[in-house]
Amino acid sequence: MTILIDRDQGISSPALVPAEGDFARDHGFADLTIGLINNMPDPALKATERQFMKLLQAAAGPRPIRFHCFSLPSVKRSPEAKWHVESEYSELSELRHHKFDGLIVTGAEPVAPELDQEPYWRDLTDLIDWAKVNTRSTIWSCLAAHAAVLHLDGIARRRLPAKCHGIFDCETATNDALTRAAPAPLKVSHSRLNEIAESDLTQAGYQVLTRSAKAGIDIFVRQYASRFVFFQGHPEYDALSLQREYLRDIGRYLAREREAYPHLPVSYFDAATEEKLARFEKKATQQRHPALTNELPALNLRADIAAGSAAAALFRNWLQYLGAEADISVLAR
Repeated sequence: MTILIDRDQGISSPALVPAEGDFARDHGFADLTIGLINNMPDPALKATERQFMKLLQAAAGPRPIRFHCFSLPSVKRSPEAKWHVESEYSELSELRHHKFDGLIVTGAEPVAPELDQEPYWRDLTDLIDWAKVNTRSTIWSCLAAHAAVLHLDGIARRRLPAKCHGIFDCETATNDALTRAAPAPLKVSHSRLNEIAESDLTQAGYQVLTRSAKAGIDIFVRQYASRFVFFQGHPEYDALSLQREYLRDIGRYLAREREAYPHLPVSYFDAATEEKLARFEKKATQQRHPALTNELPALNLRADIAAGSAAAALFRNWLQYLGAEADISVLAR
């Protein structure tokens, strides 16, 4: 699937993509081609696609963005999700036949005890090696970030005592163009069971850009021929993403698909909602049955979660980095 994200036209269908270079010549901006390798679990597949489209649209300004969606073929899919990928996404093999300025690679739901035992491990590591020399920059998100540093430098992630789940205040650790003009603190969604230790990263030559006192490392980078940017969090998440995950985990608990009742997302629901959810948890642990999902209370979020503000600044700076060399060539014509 190829689309154009443009401030005037919004997200257009493939048939509405203008002739190559027309917009760039008129405005002095080069087109950028971005690939999304969307490996998220089936329930989040379409939402992730929409979130990144919306995010790039907001960050692009007057710059045209050509956006292609892919997914690793070895990620297991339901029939419905498989049909969506096969009908709407490009074949991963097409990635090597075109020039991409940047890639965004998401994580996938773990199905094996270790990352290097995942069925998609070979496809993912081949992608990592290809992106090092064939993109200007690639973003690796959450599990994809953990997989990349394991493949590149043998850095193994560590299991957390409890899931890191919520909105966390992140502070900049050093000045970098990626975090320029970003809100302080950056409020970033995290949803993970594992982490990478900062000491392991710095020893291997990575640069930490942001960290949270409660959630640990957030963004870190490493320069190859491509600049690799790693997110432990999910800056692309919209306001309701964590709520959907929390309700999904409650449903799994009630259906006995997981043993432990999920913890509340940190700094996410307002105080009244947290009280109602605490009462529901007590009832759910005593009367564990799937039908209880019908008794879940109405949920209200905190007013200060600032969903999307950090991501808008980060992705605007990322697109400016990708476009710097291309814009020079356009202006020189």
